[in-house]
Amino acid sequence: MRPKELRALCLSFNAAVEDFPFSPEISVFKVLGKMFALSWIDAQPLKVNLKCDPEDAIRLRGEHPGLVIPGYHMNKRHWNTVTVDGELPDRLVRELVEDSYDLVVAGLPRAERLRLDRS
Repeated sequence: MRPKELRALCLSFNAAVEDFPFSPEISVFKVLGKMFALSWIDAQPLKVNLKCDPEDAIRLRGEHPGLVIPGYHMNKRHWNTVTVDGELPDRLVRELVEDSYDLVVAGLPRAERLRLDRS
């Protein structure tokens, strides 16, 4: 997956936006103000921080050592840093991004979740 494809994937979700609160080099993808992905989009290799269920985070780190690691500068229990350099299948990367988005949406107040469902 290339940077352009990762950006397009993150922005394909309902109400997703890209923001640069830390620096122009760091893309932060949010839904209703809550971050679900963070990436140094032009870095080599391409990496993205994604929210993850704690049990799944541990499992993924074990299944993909070196490619899925505890989230860099994030809560290591709930975030993974995923290397997107072609070694992981694109299908898996897409699933991890979608899972991250879904976890963040699930944590939104009910009224905001309902508003997302209607848009």
